[in-house]
Amino acid sequence: MLLFDGGRAPNARRVRIFLAEKGISVPMQPIDIGKMEQRTESFLAINPLGCVPALKLDDGTVITESVAICRYFEELQPDPPLFGVGALGKALVEMWNRRAELELYLSVQHAFRHTHPGMADYEVPQVAAWGEANRPRAIAAMQLIDAQLAKHRYVAGERYSIADITTLVAVEFIKPAKIAIPDDLVHLKRWHAECAARPSASA
Repeated sequence: MLLFDGGRAPNARRVRIFLAEKGISVPMQPIDIGKMEQRTESFLAINPLGCVPALKLDDGTVITESVAICRYFEELQPDPPLFGVGALGKALVEMWNRRAELELYLSVQHAFRHTHPGMADYEVPQVAAWGEANRPRAIAAMQLIDAQLAKHRYVAGERYSIADITTLVAVEFIKPAKIAIPDDLVHLKRWHAECAARPSASA
């Protein structure tokens, strides 16, 4: 198999962190998104959406979307479980991962892509007002997660999961989006310090 990786792109990093937590090593081919390599004819033949990451299996099957790739590896190697344990545990991980993805990560992404001058060729058209509108949405999402972390060690409960990985890449994407963690979100800051210190965070 071959993983087409996107370097600093949050979704590509999400898969690398997941694999590091699993202790899985996969051959990787870097895709330079700064040079728009994801839009080349050769890569579009792999993923017509022109997005990274993408996992090409030995039989030629291609899996795109970072969570789908992670779920594939979860099924291949269930331990440590990163999608939850038991019916309730799995449901809670799914719920919080979706909240982190839809409420936090997407808001940060919109703020970045619609306001950063360097993204003008990627986000056509750039709508600055939409980017600005997403900054308070990102803050509200962080407040929601902070309240959850006031009661639990990790985002979906007491076990580290893909919900933490999604939240981590989103939180670390807020700086280029020119958003900051509010000072009063002490639980989120505690969690971030712990998760950022895990060896997998440097993947």
